[in-house]
Amino acid sequence: MAERPETAGDRDAPGWQAQKSAGTRNVIVESAISCFVELGYAGTTTTAIAKKAGLSRGAMLHHFPSKIDIVRAAVEHLHSKRLKAFRRAMSRPLPADADRVAFGVQAFWDHVRHPLFVAFFELSVAARTDPELSGILKPTQEAFEREWYQTARDVFPEWEGRSGEFDLALDLTRYVMEGMAIAALTHQANERDKRVRAYLAEKLHELRGD
Repeated sequence: MAERPETAGDRDAPGWQAQKSAGTRNVIVESAISCFVELGYAGTTTTAIAKKAGLSRGAMLHHFPSKIDIVRAAVEHLHSKRLKAFRRAMSRPLPADADRVAFGVQAFWDHVRHPLFVAFFELSVAARTDPELSGILKPTQEAFEREWYQTARDVFPEWEGRSGEFDLALDLTRYVMEGMAIAALTHQANERDKRVRAYLAEKLHELRGD
């Protein structure tokens, strides 16, 4: 069915302007994240974000007065999307005979190969020498890690009662996968990557006492 054209009555309806403004802000934030991936943090200017969003720079600055305001909103949005994607990936139903450990390793690998992780990594590197960016990224990242840990506990109930082993398994998976994802930015995936992921799954089985 064809979408009904917007009317003057729609524009006068309560909340319409707020919805439109929220939608525009979301487009700007998503465009900023895309620019971090494509151009890097240093190359992401308000002009570049406005062009990606399909807006004039003036219209964009009406919603976000400066680049750092956009960055602040983008960081919060980025972490929220990463958490939702991680939970969604790890909560998919599996066959009864599926290896959940191997599935978890593959799902986490897919998670860190996603452009959202690339955007986060780009911001992390830039924050090392940018105190203002670091002040935005650090507390948000700490909150993300707390929620990410709880999400992992929720989607892997079979580790209940083995919190020490689970913490080690989670840290091992994160550090190996994130390191491989960073390395993958400069080399093509190959059989060595698969062997490392398979070996990691074996070690996780051992930690779980299988």
